[in-house]
Amino acid sequence: MIFSKGSNVNDSIFGKSQEPIRAIIEQGVEAFEQMSQIKNIYCMDTTKNFAEKYTQETSLGNFENVGENGAYPKSSMQEGYSKTIEPFTFKNSFEVTQEMMEDAKHGKIKSRANIFTTSYNRTREVYAAQMLAGGVASAVTIGKHKYDATSADGKPLFSKNHTSITKGTGDQSNIFTAAFSTDVLDAVQEKMQDFTDDDGNLLNVAPDTIIIPNIGSLKRAVFAAVGSELDPETGNNAMNFQAGLWNVIVWPYLPKAIGNKPYFMLMDSKFKDDYMCLPFLDRVALTVKSDIDPNTDANIWRGRARFAAGFNNWRCIAMCGEGLTGTAISV
Repeated sequence: MIFSKGSNVNDSIFGKSQEPIRAIIEQGVEAFEQMSQIKNIYCMDTTKNFAEKYTQETSLGNFENVGENGAYPKSSMQEGYSKTIEPFTFKNSFEVTQEMMEDAKHGKIKSRANIFTTSYNRTREVYAAQMLAGGVASAVTIGKHKYDATSADGKPLFSKNHTSITKGTGDQSNIFTAAFSTDVLDAVQEKMQDFTDDDGNLLNVAPDTIIIPNIGSLKRAVFAAVGSELDPETGNNAMNFQAGLWNVIVWPYLPKAIGNKPYFMLMDSKFKDDYMCLPFLDRVALTVKSDIDPNTDANIWRGRARFAAGFNNWRCIAMCGEGLTGTAISV
């Protein structure tokens, strides 16, 4: 966080409040970052440019048996789909009136600083969660603004017809229609493990993270499916191979339902980071400045940051739910 204050602040009645308020804001941001799920779901990145381009390359052809003294075959690769992400500017402010200082309303002053910090952190968390859940469509509206929710291939992040830039494989799907169960978890996991690159080569996608909204019944079903050493849906004492394989993220900022039904997501956290699949781009860290409004004599605290989330490679994640328009899962 970057902090600055006007030259006239220290010489005023507000001078002694600057460092305590700054400490409250900084500690609030740091504490919330420890609880935030953004860093666990997105690829955190920074930039000094107005935008960043994320891309991928198609595969190189396989080695060939050329026989004794055979010539080297020539293979080629090309740039795949790309995605450009441009950070947006977010702002907010609060004020400490001169009357508060004169009347020693320090508790109220601290409360406003805490509310300011909460507002910044909540803005990031809500934005990131709504973007991810909104990936079922090509755009998502958050507040008064519409944001691009497509991946690099121009389709929504979650789509049943992701295309190949080389036409080396048919359409692929990472959105599925089914209610959560152990069998459905098995099926979606298998679908992700079958994802291929643009040339049809099998990728090493190994989902290890389950992301769900804060729904009690869904949490119970998910933890029963992945936490029991025995099959939770039968009484035959069959071994549950899903036990111990998953990191479960319950993200309260996600909408509880899509299509009026619960849903869940599976993600490969390593593939996500290796291929920069879901970038969250920070351009300017929270910058807070303090000065005095000459019209009201109030101490104004203004916060500004620039960041953006976007989607590059869809292959790291899949979504499944009863209310989704996706590929049907039969179990």
